[in-house]
Amino acid sequence: MAVAPIRFALILVVTLVLAACGTGGAPASGPPAGERTPIRIALDWTPNTNHTGLYVAQQEGWFSQAGLDVEFVPYNNTPPDTLVGSGAAEFGISFQDSFTYAKASGVDAVSVMAIAQHWTSQIAVRADRADITSPKDLDGKIYGGFGAAYEVPKMQAVIKDAGGAGQFQNVVLGTAAYEALYAGQVDFTEPFVTWEAIEAQLRGQPLKTFDYTDYGFPDSYNVLLIGNGAWLHAHPDQARAFVQAAQRGYEFAADDPAKAAELLEKANPGAFTEPELVSRSQQMFSERYLRDESGAVGTQTLDKWSGFSGFLYDTGTLVGPDGKSLTTRPDFATWFTDEYLAAP
Repeated sequence: MAVAPIRFALILVVTLVLAACGTGGAPASGPPAGERTPIRIALDWTPNTNHTGLYVAQQEGWFSQAGLDVEFVPYNNTPPDTLVGSGAAEFGISFQDSFTYAKASGVDAVSVMAIAQHWTSQIAVRADRADITSPKDLDGKIYGGFGAAYEVPKMQAVIKDAGGAGQFQNVVLGTAAYEALYAGQVDFTEPFVTWEAIEAQLRGQPLKTFDYTDYGFPDSYNVLLIGNGAWLHAHPDQARAFVQAAQRGYEFAADDPAKAAELLEKANPGAFTEPELVSRSQQMFSERYLRDESGAVGTQTLDKWSGFSGFLYDTGTLVGPDGKSLTTRPDFATWFTDEYLAAP
């Protein structure tokens, strides 16, 4: 779902004014606003189901009850990784792929919660492409990407894992992923199945998708909640209160996706023109992505971080603060923490 930001920029046309208006509907509860700790959460794009747990916590008054005055910072072309790392926001929505590059470059941020436990994006082709039944059939085809450094190495690896050579043409899209497929501009692309694939279905442009992990590629925490490292160190109690309220919101979404979708829409009046897209997206997200193998929400493991982020290091595309390629494998254990989550 959201690009990450670039991808959602191609899909959603919602004004930032509407996004900002959605931040004022929290119930009045907890200590007076002047006595609450201000916290800014930077969104990766306009409100969507990646953010539902945060808006649930807002609408249910859980941030206020925890003594927090939470401001949702609308996306403004500056990645949340940058805003959080610079201290312009205390928390932000990120993705393991983009966060890996930001962290390698020296950004002062830590992943404090895994919102999506698995990839929410997949390789996609038009549903009527009978000639493509596996990623190996993508050799020699045209890939429509978004210009990120990790895209081509990932696609090459999946195609090779499926038995292909990993050779294809790469172009950067200037339109929605599924629209490019149906316009014949590209043969395959990488949409978010929790949003774009549903949107494509609703618009009569269905997709056939391939999950990377079905071909041996590492899984990923596709959506993250990240925090500024220095702020976390200086404000452990407030950080714990915020993360646990957010965790509670995502647990609510996992248990009751229909109500959670209603609260997301209530918090952002006028932002969604297709209510069915929101409800179906939330249902899929809640059922497949919010809980780990034990049923917990928000947890992270070193194995998963080392798998995909380790793959990115092995591609040689990670660049350090000095602008040069990393030559030492990062200690991924220092990139994330579960210490702010509620005890199981």
